[in-house]
Amino acid sequence: MSGRRTDTRQRIQQVALELFSERGYDKTSLREVADRLEITRPALYYHFKAKEDILGSVIEDLTASMDELTAWAKDQPRTTEGREAVLLRLAALLTHQWRPLLRFAQVNQGAMDGVPAGTQMQARMLGMMSLLADPDGPPTEQFQAWLAVISLLIGTMPFIVPSLGDQERTDISLAVAKKLLG
Repeated sequence: MSGRRTDTRQRIQQVALELFSERGYDKTSLREVADRLEITRPALYYHFKAKEDILGSVIEDLTASMDELTAWAKDQPRTTEGREAVLLRLAALLTHQWRPLLRFAQVNQGAMDGVPAGTQMQARMLGMMSLLADPDGPPTEQFQAWLAVISLLIGTMPFIVPSLGDQERTDISLAVAKKLLG
């Protein structure tokens, strides 16, 4: 039973993010989320009382996975291979698990400012960007490490070279990021 509740909760998060990205956060109602899911509003309210709760839960899940990545990355050697392993894991998360929230954030920046978890997400993203930079390295290398992460983020944006599919854009952004890491 608890597995079913978790599945419903995840479906609500996924569909809400899709609607928020399509229609805008402010223009999407919980009724529309329930309709798209083909569930009753009381069933939706059982999991989330407001759309702010949905967004907050999605961001909390994201920040938890960022914390896991950060903890894992800190245990990796500061070698080229270790940094590339961190980059590959980050690229996989950006491409799959985090893509819907990143797309939402690109379209609904104002909504992210109004949610406390949005501020936490921004802080964690900056922390992750510094994982690839050697704090004792020359500024040029530190900057390249930051640009490598930015390259991966750009790879999630469908309006960047719209003629490319998601996978092509991701592959290109990863190749550029690897070059930047040297």
